[in-house]
Amino acid sequence: MKRNSILLLSLIFLFGLSQNVDAEEYTLYSPDKKIELKITINGSISYSVVFNKKTILSPSTISLTLENETVLGKDPKVWKTNNRMINEKIYPVVPQKNREIDNHFSELIIQFRGNYNLIFRAYNDGIAYRFETTKKGEIKILKEEVKFNFPEDFFVYYPEEERFFSHNERAYIYQPLSEISPGKLASLPALIVAGEDLKVGITESDLKDYPGMWLKGTGSTSLNGVFPAVALEVEQKSNRDVPVVKRAEFIAKTTGTRKFPWRVLIFAEKDGDLIESEMVFKLAEPNQLKDYSWIKPGRVAWDWWNWNNIYGVDFEAGVNTETYKYYIDFASKHGLEYIILDEGWYKLGDLLDFNPDLNMDELVEYAKGKNVGIILWVIWKTLDDQLEEALGQFEKWEIKGIKVDFMQRDDQWMVNFYHRIAREAAKRHLLVDFHGAYKPAGLRRAYPNVITREGVRGLEWCKWSEVVDPEHDVTIPFIRMFAGPMDYTPGAMVNAQKENFKSIFSRPMSQGTRVHQMAMYVVYESPLQMLADNPSNYLKEKECFRFMAKVPVVWDKTIVLDAKVGDLVLIARKKGDDWYVGGMTDWQPRVLSLDLSFLDDGEYNAEIFHDGSNAHRYASDYKKLVQKVSAKGKIEVKMAPGGGWVAHFTKIN
Repeated sequence: MKRNSILLLSLIFLFGLSQNVDAEEYTLYSPDKKIELKITINGSISYSVVFNKKTILSPSTISLTLENETVLGKDPKVWKTNNRMINEKIYPVVPQKNREIDNHFSELIIQFRGNYNLIFRAYNDGIAYRFETTKKGEIKILKEEVKFNFPEDFFVYYPEEERFFSHNERAYIYQPLSEISPGKLASLPALIVAGEDLKVGITESDLKDYPGMWLKGTGSTSLNGVFPAVALEVEQKSNRDVPVVKRAEFIAKTTGTRKFPWRVLIFAEKDGDLIESEMVFKLAEPNQLKDYSWIKPGRVAWDWWNWNNIYGVDFEAGVNTETYKYYIDFASKHGLEYIILDEGWYKLGDLLDFNPDLNMDELVEYAKGKNVGIILWVIWKTLDDQLEEALGQFEKWEIKGIKVDFMQRDDQWMVNFYHRIAREAAKRHLLVDFHGAYKPAGLRRAYPNVITREGVRGLEWCKWSEVVDPEHDVTIPFIRMFAGPMDYTPGAMVNAQKENFKSIFSRPMSQGTRVHQMAMYVVYESPLQMLADNPSNYLKEKECFRFMAKVPVVWDKTIVLDAKVGDLVLIARKKGDDWYVGGMTDWQPRVLSLDLSFLDDGEYNAEIFHDGSNAHRYASDYKKLVQKVSAKGKIEVKMAPGGGWVAHFTKIN
């Protein structure tokens, strides 16, 4: 009997060892221990995530399939593991949210036989993982398996797309995961509502020499990552539209020794945490520029949105020398760093064939004399075709930046185009603003001259539709903006409530109040910030314009004071000794109490703009107040439907 018991215990012990060998588990905790990331290896590799003891992600498999059907992640054999904890400071070249960033994370590197690794990181506000390969020569990636298996039918803000050829300027459809039909495509970022006290952002970082990640629905509580395959053939349908018409059966051909992009989940217990998150930046490749002293954030007088509707002048406004001298004088007088020459300055298809109504040599010399930089809009395909000649001319003129437009793709070739433009522009001390672009995915850290980008449904949509409204305006800071700066292009001086808004391409207006637009300069992050309306309207509304023209475009510190996705946002940002606060609401009027305890010690002079008594019917109505305050006080923040509130706190002593 005793011998049988010993035998039974021995078998159980041996079975237990066998189970541990066949199903290995590794656990990684965030520094604050709120996040538990569990990796399970058992014929495949999967990971799951628990936040505050609640399962947020059920086991989700990951793998990378190479040519010849070699699957990194199938029957994996662990060779060794390495753990580390990092707690350091990052000082961004262009400090979008904060001058100093805490970079605190725990990391697990699992090295597998077969020359590949998986790197997992856990931050206090999220998790990320990436593949790494150490193979000789080039490799083809047939597919990457990315799954997000959620344990419940959570709701999601889903930026639905029709196809991979897109400007990525989508509305966010709020729906249960299970209602996303199989195969329904979405661009990134997306946002999961995992209960009342947690939201989960999905995106990626350190994207290079690889296609961007998109999402597809499954008709269940899962989402899958998908990738545009390598472009074999494109068709130039116009000077700006160059879609892919034939694709390979693989998503990337790349060097065999490399790190792949991070798959990123950002956790937010409070909605405002999404705005404060800097995970995408922290995960990105560090700065690659030796000299970045020339990179100068700033504000831009922009021509295209307002249709050059200048009035009260003695010349005919348009794409001509007189008009842009007027913009230069306007920028110089009011402390704006740049003007932009948008569509019309060159003959489409040839960047070296200039509009005959523009004397470019005269204009660039005039701008230099006024200490105003010029930024030039270009279509990407023409720039690519004439890259050396065009950039050589821009360098000769001492142009300060380029706005590169209409890429509408993020397959491997196009992602590499972004990197190539960033490098070539940096050599010539050019800022880059990508439009018609995919979401930010870390390039701005590696190349800080990539100072902003679009990839957002912005103010331009007011010219042809009604879809950009205050509810949209208070949704994008929580989703699109956690990926990186967004060139929304605010600043409309003709404002309308819902019932009297009309989309007019050549005489545009905005939905929501005047102060709603003004608050965007504090709420929306873009180190190159457009002033979209025309100088004549700004000079007519000098009080509002003076305020907008002095709001900083980079910040020392950011604090979200009150926020709810799609409803409202109230943010405090610090620059030097001064603080700015911006508030925005949807179509619901609101009254908030602003606790001023974020201010430093001492007394401040507060310059406040709030919605006027009749802003609910005449959206341009506003009122300005000036008062003395301190950190011990509170201020009532009252916003009309589609309204806003904005203030500048200047330290007195």
